[in-house]
Amino acid sequence: MSQLTPYRGLNSPHLFPVTFTCRPRLIVKRDLPRGLLAKTVLLAKNTMEKKQRESASLNRDANTTTPKPMSRRVFLGSAVAACGGVAIYSWRRATALDAQPAAISGPVREVTIVEFSPSGDRTRKVSVPLIVKTDAQWRQQLSANAYDITRRADTEIAYSGSTWNLHDRGLYRCICCETALFNSDTKFDSGTGWPSFWAPVARENVAEIEDRTLGMGRTAVSCRRCDAHLGHVFTDGPPPTGLRYCMNSVSLHFVKSV
Repeated sequence: MSQLTPYRGLNSPHLFPVTFTCRPRLIVKRDLPRGLLAKTVLLAKNTMEKKQRESASLNRDANTTTPKPMSRRVFLGSAVAACGGVAIYSWRRATALDAQPAAISGPVREVTIVEFSPSGDRTRKVSVPLIVKTDAQWRQQLSANAYDITRRADTEIAYSGSTWNLHDRGLYRCICCETALFNSDTKFDSGTGWPSFWAPVARENVAEIEDRTLGMGRTAVSCRRCDAHLGHVFTDGPPPTGLRYCMNSVSLHFVKSV
């Protein structure tokens, strides 16, 4: 008696295990009884039409399905994450402020700095009063970005400043009080996107403060004359000091040598 020839699908040992799309083909002997042949063809046709309807239904549902409402668990998780981000930002800002010397009330104390001429020459060491201003006065003097960085110990985005890739010769002075801070002779390319120096122009002109923000120990650098936040100093710099004074461009005012 004649039999149906089986279709060799993906499980056939004679086929390589590759992925492809095909439609199974039913091979029927011509000497099958007419009734059995008709039933076989009808069954195959009905099966194919059923698969086509199911596929069309799935595609229609995928195009018209409305988004499911947010579950309580997802909502609570998102809320906790958002609150955590705000808390971390607030903590960072508060602790960054603690890294700076507090403004002194009462009699203004004096600090010792080294003065430099417009041409960049060292002139003399002098004692001058510490510059103390109100927030309103600093806001009026500085741009919003400069205020956030110098008076609130914020950090500018890497490669966004105006002097990280500057190679002109000159002095880098404080944006708040014009105290000389760094010289182009000690500037080097650190690959960080911030202007970097291996030494200040005079040790007397900068102050270094322990900074515990972001859960790590760092050394913050500020202007001795006005307490403006400048950046941080690290011990991975080049010779001769091995230091890297990583500064914010907006904290510095570059004065080109004449």
